[in-house]
Amino acid sequence: MTLKTKLEVISKEDFTRIHDASIKILQETGIVFHHKEVLEIFKKHGAKTNDKTVYLSRRMVENALKTCPSTFKWKARNNNRSVIVGEGFLTQPNAGPVYIQDLDAGRRLAVLQDYSNIQKLCQASDVIDLVGSIPINPSDVNTNEKHLYMLYETIKNTDKPLIGHTVYSKQAQEMLDMTEIAMGKNDFLKENYCIGVIVNSLSPLAYSDDAIETIIQYAKRNQIIIIAPAAMAGVSGPINLFGTAVLTNVEILAGIVLTQLINPGNPVVYSTASNVANMKRASFCGGSPETMLMNIANLQMGLEFYQLPVRTMCGITDAKTINCQAGYETLQSLIMAMLGGAHMVVQCLGVLDTLMTTSYEKFIIDEELIRRVICISKGIDTSEQALSLELIQEVGHNGSYLTHKDTFDHFRDRWLPTMSDWESYEGWKKNGSEDIEIIANRKYREILKNAPETLIDDELDKDLKTYINKTFKK
Repeated sequence: MTLKTKLEVISKEDFTRIHDASIKILQETGIVFHHKEVLEIFKKHGAKTNDKTVYLSRRMVENALKTCPSTFKWKARNNNRSVIVGEGFLTQPNAGPVYIQDLDAGRRLAVLQDYSNIQKLCQASDVIDLVGSIPINPSDVNTNEKHLYMLYETIKNTDKPLIGHTVYSKQAQEMLDMTEIAMGKNDFLKENYCIGVIVNSLSPLAYSDDAIETIIQYAKRNQIIIIAPAAMAGVSGPINLFGTAVLTNVEILAGIVLTQLINPGNPVVYSTASNVANMKRASFCGGSPETMLMNIANLQMGLEFYQLPVRTMCGITDAKTINCQAGYETLQSLIMAMLGGAHMVVQCLGVLDTLMTTSYEKFIIDEELIRRVICISKGIDTSEQALSLELIQEVGHNGSYLTHKDTFDHFRDRWLPTMSDWESYEGWKKNGSEDIEIIANRKYREILKNAPETLIDDELDKDLKTYINKTFKK
């Protein structure tokens, strides 16, 4: 039972064109790395450098690609929650919003309690596979300390695979140490992939020092690195979609080479967070269909040409409220990501206002959109039983399928919504004619009310708090 249709925007001949153009850029123009240690790593392995610019040969790039796994297991504290990356369709929390929004308090700066709430919603969800990241950026915690407080809230409230975020070297080490404490065994990270991190390059053709330090620390500890350039076509990338897809590919390849030089075989995810700019204002735009057309080109490159796990940003809307625009922009990119072959998706859980805001109510609504897309991805059952030849002949011309045993045996297989209203108009009026936003508000509050206070025992809680207190006393 598979979906046969696949969305492709470039040809197999284009794969070679993009790869060869990328190699030419890496060899002749190079990538700027704002980090002395990394420059020494590249020099040690024979790369040509000039000041902060590194030039990568075809051999170096293609050798690095050979050591990247095409699939790997992302280990969770609860092994039943572990996932295989490179197969299926995985959903992770948002990364980046600074505001939280709901019907009760409107739009406001998010705080740590909101972060904790989002993790509880992620844990309760049947469509969210990964947890952590920065679904909102809490404003009430010191910038130099929030990485551990956020990770603590994630570990406390979830048992799914963990995602960190780009930080500097010391903070990355602390997050990795704390993850190992949560996994319950010294050196557990050496043999298991337990936490991933999203690293954005600095388009065009550069990597910042915090991104580099994150790559170094995660690769040294054998943990997952998701390389996700965020070029903006027309601003930090070519106005041509094909050209920005090339630039994105170049920057991903550079990150892959660095990762594999540090730790050959380290798992990487080929990811794109690039987008099309709103050229009226030269600003970020989330809802353009062209963004996903461009990103699908990169999904094809990563999946088919390089045979790597692939991830894309999708689900972003420029709508400020939960309205029609929010719905069609979110679902548009979700469906395109699935049809484009994405193994992982991000930014599709409650995003509003061009990735500035996470809405509690839209989070709940978006879960249904993801369920719809997952349903579509499964296609239809074409087995002999599903062919229904004997059933059709048995029921004949004037019979009823409604009362047939076959219908009774299988009617629960049909997809049903969790939020959409399928009642008659009269039934809808009788039930209070509530708007979906009101229903979603009630549902998210019920989930939080029923969420367990913690998913960790007292001993682990003490160990995590001791580590945090010890770290911040240094």
